[in-house]
Amino acid sequence: MHDQAIGLRLLAKKKKTQTKTIVVTSGKGGVGKTFFTVNLAIALSERGKQVAILDADLGLANVDLLMGIHSKYNLLHFLEGERRLSEVITQGPKGVKLIPGGSGVMEIANLNEVRLQGLIESLGILDEFIDYLVIDTGAGISKQVLAFALAADEVFVLTTPDPTSLADSYGVIKIMHNGNPNIPINIVVNQADNQAHGRQVYKRMETVCLKFVGKELRLAGVIPSDNNVVKAIRNQEPLVLYNPNSKAAIAINNMATDYLASQQLSFNEDQETKGAKGFKGLFEKMARLLR
Repeated sequence: MHDQAIGLRLLAKKKKTQTKTIVVTSGKGGVGKTFFTVNLAIALSERGKQVAILDADLGLANVDLLMGIHSKYNLLHFLEGERRLSEVITQGPKGVKLIPGGSGVMEIANLNEVRLQGLIESLGILDEFIDYLVIDTGAGISKQVLAFALAADEVFVLTTPDPTSLADSYGVIKIMHNGNPNIPINIVVNQADNQAHGRQVYKRMETVCLKFVGKELRLAGVIPSDNNVVKAIRNQEPLVLYNPNSKAAIAINNMATDYLASQQLSFNEDQETKGAKGFKGLFEKMARLLR
């Protein structure tokens, strides 16, 4: 597939609005961040949206494993001129596209202006047909994670009811808020006993963040503990496809529906007042933050 063919093949899906960029992160590892990224992306795609995932977890880049696909190349191959962007992008389930970041994410900071603009223009082509870019970052707050969070339109922070996970999530939220007090932060409570338990966990975090940080949060949703999650991961198949009737899959699907409903209400206003960044704006701002 050639780069020019991307625009031609998807010309009919060209849209007027720029891509919405969403960062998914967590305070600590092992809370289901990548699992959520993959399943949210597919749930959005099943609702008629054009979705891409950027795997920006430098330590554990395993989005492709959870999607049951194999990525031969990553962003670094494109930056070094070894492969075209279209060769780096991998087609996943339900039309979700995967952009493996790898070490190419940090290499952005070392690009000269000419190469940086070349990257930005190339990625800007994707704004023509991608509605949502979901970015799977590493856990914790590294310079790279913070750059993505501050450059994106909004952030999803995954936590579990575990006290250490809550404490680490609070730390992440505090740092992101200090970097940009206006950044919208959505909380996903994973591995809860049930919906009520998850909402209780969220309320505790919301209370602490309001009191000590002055940050308002939004509950994106609660994902209950579900044995099907492990089965789907072992099968290298997204849960929403492996068992769409499982408790966790239903929760994620409901989350995607609710999220799109909220976007429908606020998207036009956001475009006019805040300005959409899309792929081009995301990487322009990231390059500045990483330098």
